Amino acid sequence: MISTLRSQLARFRTQEEGSVVVPFALWTPLFLILILSSIELGTVTIRQTALERALDDTVRDIRLGSVSDHSAIKQSICDGAAVLPSCMDRLHLEMVSLDMRDWSGVINAADCVDTTAAVTPNRSFTNGNSNEMMLLRACFKYQPITPAGTISSSLAKDAEGYTALVVSSAFVHEPS
Repeated sequence: MISTLRSQLARFRTQEEGSVVVPFALWTPLFLILILSSIELGTVTIRQTALERALDDTVRDIRLGSVSDHSAIKQSICDGAAVLPSCMDRLHLEMVSLDMRDWSGVINAADCVDTTAAVTPNRSFTNGNSNEMMLLRACFKYQPITPAGTISSSLAKDAEGYTALVVSSAFVHEPS
């Protein structure tokens, strides 16, 4: 009986069937994390780029006087950034006048949509006059694709799990 046990153990030791399972089990989670992080980073980059481009195009329209109303500005940005899901609901605009002679700076914290409230009021949105320096800041909130991913776990989130993309642009109104 001992000899048969020895022969079976010797046969088991020399067999190589299933030897790929261990490296596969060790490396697969790492590659999945890498793939999900790449997808998340690509999505954030596309959304940020689209929002910046749409804001720049809209600021050009504001300077030329073709767009001046808050809802028209918001609609113009959302039309220019088609990759932003639920853009009209999750985009919040802030436009403030900048006094270049008495510079008091701009508030660093962006005014974003409160996802827990039904309506978020516009606290600071003024259209400005001709030859006036203005700052337009847009804050878009979105939910990351992989909430537990390596990249999205390092992003700042609110209580609902939303992350904010903030872009801003300064411009001077053209004279009338």
